Amino acid sequence: MPATQSRINDFVLKIATVNGTGSASANGLLLKALFRMGVPVTGKNLFPSNIQGLPTWYEIRANKDGYMSRTGRVDVMVAMNAQTYEKDLSEVSPGGFLIFDSTWPRQDILQRDDITVLGVPLAKLCNENFEVARIRILMKNVAYVGVLAALLNLDVEVIRKLLQESFAHKPKLVDSNLKAIMLGYDYAKQHFTCPLPVHAETMGDNSHNILITGNEAAGLGFVFAGATVGAWYPITPSTSLMDAFSDYCEQFRVDPDTGDKRFCIIQAEDELAAAGIILGANWAGARAFTPTSGPGISLMSEFIGFAYYAEIPSVFVDVQRVGPSTGMPTRTQQCDVMMCAFASHGDTRHPLLFPANPKECFEMAVTAFDLADRLQTPVFMLSDLDIGMNDWMVPELTWDENYRPDRGKVLGPEDLAKMDRFIRYLDSDGDGITYRTLPGEDPKGAYFTRGSGHDRFGAYTENSEAYQDVLDRLLVKWETAKTLVPDAVLSKAEQRTRLGIVAYGSSDGAVIEARDRLAELGIHADYLRIRALPFTSEVENFLHDHDTIFVVEQNRDAQMRSLLTLESADTANRLVPILHYNGMPIPSECVIRGISAHQEAAA
Repeated sequence: MPATQSRINDFVLKIATVNGTGSASANGLLLKALFRMGVPVTGKNLFPSNIQGLPTWYEIRANKDGYMSRTGRVDVMVAMNAQTYEKDLSEVSPGGFLIFDSTWPRQDILQRDDITVLGVPLAKLCNENFEVARIRILMKNVAYVGVLAALLNLDVEVIRKLLQESFAHKPKLVDSNLKAIMLGYDYAKQHFTCPLPVHAETMGDNSHNILITGNEAAGLGFVFAGATVGAWYPITPSTSLMDAFSDYCEQFRVDPDTGDKRFCIIQAEDELAAAGIILGANWAGARAFTPTSGPGISLMSEFIGFAYYAEIPSVFVDVQRVGPSTGMPTRTQQCDVMMCAFASHGDTRHPLLFPANPKECFEMAVTAFDLADRLQTPVFMLSDLDIGMNDWMVPELTWDENYRPDRGKVLGPEDLAKMDRFIRYLDSDGDGITYRTLPGEDPKGAYFTRGSGHDRFGAYTENSEAYQDVLDRLLVKWETAKTLVPDAVLSKAEQRTRLGIVAYGSSDGAVIEARDRLAELGIHADYLRIRALPFTSEVENFLHDHDTIFVVEQNRDAQMRSLLTLESADTANRLVPILHYNGMPIPSECVIRGISAHQEAAA
């Protein structure tokens, strides 16, 4: 076996278990222990769509430099599932380590000479120390936490405190879990050289950071944005967003004196109904949203088109998963970009927001509502399963106490009193955005909201010129939107270059690391992270300032590249797609490999 290079606070740990055996708690302990030691970490749960019984994996990356993307490397594999042992064995990087339950003998053919295999009789240890069969199964997964604590030099006292926090209301569970952890810890200390060459050391204080999922952060963001109505139909991977919103509403939106709830959350009978509910609530003046995924957007398209043409503010969150059709519910992609940009039939264009991490999910939840109200149109926030359901380390979420919602052009009774007549769809300012009223405030502000053919007065019409007049104004509104959406983020290379990289959303982490690795190889590239559609002037300038632009995205058909081509057709031959679409979060190696191969071919 080749010697393993010593690496401190720089390793990938992958754990293979069976869904429904309690491994999630154990894996969370490991992630949080590293976090409490000050080590930058991220955790990715690769799980099946059933409740229990199928293989599941959890991947933790610890990196002292703060890189958060997958690498394609596995330094330490914990193989707890006999069904996937052969696959798990093959994934270990040369020089790496595999830990397995040696209670049962391993087939001689399932071995490798270029890695170190460490057997620990986990089931035997738990069978000898716990009486109840179900407890034995659960404790076996807790015991490998102890093994890893010894091998990876994790602080046992930190783990003890985490257990006390987790089971504060069930103190008896602290003792049993700690017992299982120490069984594994003591065995590893007695039988192996600890720690391994790849291990952790305390780096300092992580108090300025938090561990949070994108769905949790978005749920909190919607509370801060002033949302009081949420409607949804359950769908993976967005359901936990509404769960989070509900929990935060119970915390912040319940009158402490009366117990009255100042929010409304409705589980609709289907996705179309959920869309209809939020349109009605927004039209009435509330801030309402619906979280869903790609299949839900497909079913909501009828109401999305209605909202666009009737100009009703509304917020849709698409936590993207693999498609087409219903796809794979528990795998991630960036495959709904085109669908959301043009949802519904006819000439529609919708603003899109692309958060890159949970912190931006929190911030863009607020931005989405301000844009929707200002532009009087549906706004889509496109997260994905990787961001939405996985554990990310991000800076603490902060809030501007001076924030006030931007409700846009809303006329009240005092405004209406000064007018001879209220005309709903008349553009009086030249920005494509008309004035609206809220129902019930003043009879003078009454109007029909029509999703069928209407003129600037809001009256039904089949007159060709009147219809075109409305469509032309909506295109003016689109141009106005370019000045309101979040700017793209530009990162310049250390030296002047005509190479550029464009990415968005959860691909950001892979690009950040890839740029640094490519620079070490002498390949320097500027990087533009797109945060919104319509594209801002920064995007157009970037496209024209570079000869070759690599567009990194997680879908098969290069959807963002297509949108860029539509906006700037003359750049099509300079846009080189770097694509990843197998359902796993994009690794930095994919970006490095794609750009390196292109440059070698061009040389």
